[in-house]
Amino acid sequence: MRKRLAGLAALLGVFSLGGGVARAENITFWTWRQEDKGAYNKLFAEFTTAHPGIHVRFRAFPPAQYQTIVSTALAGGKGPDVLHTRAYGGLEQLATPGYLVELTPQNDPELANLPASARAALAVRSTGKIYSFAFSSQTLGILVNRQILAAAKVPEPGTWAEFIAACKAIKAAGKICIANGTATGWMDEVLAGDLTGPMLGKQFFKDVVAGKTTFKDPAYTAALGRLLALRPYMPPGYTGIDYPTAQQLFLSGRAAMFIGGSWEIANFRRQNPKLAMDFMAPPAPAANRPRLVSTFYDGGYAVVHASKHQQAALALVRFMGTKTFGDQLGAMLGDVSPIKGVKLADPTLAKVAAMASESVPYIMAVSFRYENPTGSELLQGALQKMFAGSMTPEQVGATVTEGIARYYKPFQGK
Repeated sequence: MRKRLAGLAALLGVFSLGGGVARAENITFWTWRQEDKGAYNKLFAEFTTAHPGIHVRFRAFPPAQYQTIVSTALAGGKGPDVLHTRAYGGLEQLATPGYLVELTPQNDPELANLPASARAALAVRSTGKIYSFAFSSQTLGILVNRQILAAAKVPEPGTWAEFIAACKAIKAAGKICIANGTATGWMDEVLAGDLTGPMLGKQFFKDVVAGKTTFKDPAYTAALGRLLALRPYMPPGYTGIDYPTAQQLFLSGRAAMFIGGSWEIANFRRQNPKLAMDFMAPPAPAANRPRLVSTFYDGGYAVVHASKHQQAALALVRFMGTKTFGDQLGAMLGDVSPIKGVKLADPTLAKVAAMASESVPYIMAVSFRYENPTGSELLQGALQKMFAGSMTPEQVGATVTEGIARYYKPFQGK
């Protein structure tokens, strides 16, 4: 470790002083975010200006196959120098076999720029060792078309009862209220996590993780049951409406609301700059309850242990852990960086960040994606059946609990 620190310090010292280097180093960065290529290349150009001699090549892969492609490459001793990692279980799958370089506060002081929850998202649970700098903080919420709500004379709904009333009014005005369909499993999980988190509150999350209760809990199944009331306000043929179709229904102005997350904001703006879009927190279950949002960390940046340019790769990852990088990330990509003190000039992103201060964890992503079958896989398939009418909320809760209980001791025997 001392050797690594000395090497990195020497490298940073030479480059920060603008001194020459013996040879240029070309390092690669792998990601699943092809849409961000332009922004990253600008950021990498700034990095090269500060670190003459290190050049970064961007390479993106299909999101659905990304984890498999990366795991296969690293298992064969290949892959990039710097890796865009998933968080939670996705990170642990790569760190546990030893494919990634450990980051420590002593050698990588930029870790102090992250809140404890962000560091935990990019650490191995059993050891607490950190392997990645967090990329972005994501907040689940509801994207709304302000023009449609205004035309239907619908104020922002603050409670579940007001939300259903708003849906009725929008439908009566001849518009689709909720763009979401149920053909894309991961979006079903987002819809459920988005709306049930505020209903269940912070204590439920703690109790489930501790094994004091399970997803069979009547409070959880009742929250799922409320989602069935949304079916009349989804698009016609909603069971066949997939994620891209739902996006287009909202973008085209045919639907008033899109239940999703903050990651959609920049994408929707790029596709339709004229859209009168806003972002709101999910409704509270009742007037005396807070409007919480569900949050998670989207991923991070890690150094591959087998890299032949490890010191240069570490310099890049440390650069990605700075406030300067976080400020630019928000400005260029429309993401909320988890780095402390970042500037959010965009008022919508600033609103999202403020919402995140009153939040519950996005439960399956944060706690039940570490082993198979993941809670997400179990929930997604069960939700599709529930919305189609072939499974009850109670059966969904039992299916998820029993699947997780195969490996999660706190659920066993319950």
